[in-house]
Amino acid sequence: MKKTFEFLESEGIEYEFIDYKKQAPDAALLVKFADKVGFEALINKRGTTYRKLDDADKEKLESEKSALAMLAEKSSMIKRPIIEFPNGDLVLGFEPEEIKGKF
Repeated sequence: MKKTFEFLESEGIEYEFIDYKKQAPDAALLVKFADKVGFEALINKRGTTYRKLDDADKEKLESEKSALAMLAEKSSMIKRPIIEFPNGDLVLGFEPEEIKGKF
């Protein structure tokens, strides 16, 4: 996240930061994001929380409904950052060129 903050500030891009680890997103927001990028893209499979899941929980991530419920419960599994632009476009992860291209 630090790289993202530094990048946005160096580019003079104003942003609102919502810490999903502290303030879990509601189901409607997760559905909105999933409709745009697919629920699979929202899952951070490189993080500790995902790696600690047992096989049964990992299997739940294969269904959109159960995956979104799990992401709402274990919000640290949400890929970050999710950057939502005023036009509704999303960029997941720190992708400087993609972010610049949206402005």
